[in-house]
Amino acid sequence: MSLDIINPRGQPKGWNDGLLAPAGGRTLFVAGQTASDATGKVHPADFVTQFKLALTNSLAVVRAAGGQPSDIARMTVYVLDMEGYREARRALGMVWKELMGRHYPAMALVQVSALLDEHALLEMETTAVIPAQAGGPA
Repeated sequence: MSLDIINPRGQPKGWNDGLLAPAGGRTLFVAGQTASDATGKVHPADFVTQFKLALTNSLAVVRAAGGQPSDIARMTVYVLDMEGYREARRALGMVWKELMGRHYPAMALVQVSALLDEHALLEMETTAVIPAQAGGPA
């Protein structure tokens, strides 16, 4: 399945303004994901390590529904430290390319004052549109 990219003002860098899902896709709403391990615990780590784990956890949900990274249409990333995010952009770009390739969903980045998980530096939530014929749960 492919999402149609909608960028009325030209191509932004690192995201798209909008992605239009084709008819017949199934919408998957992924809850906020942090850098939690298999036990659900977040351990202290640097921003890039936590970003990679949170994105990996998000992708695990998408894949369990029969999707792939390119099916993610929207992502919101909540960070405790906006400056820390800015400083890590180059390294985050490498993590992004490793896990997402050249697919950029419609995105928002929001600084928040706190997150539920004690050691979490960020949390991300995603929305994916899974092809109706994908092998996920019915």
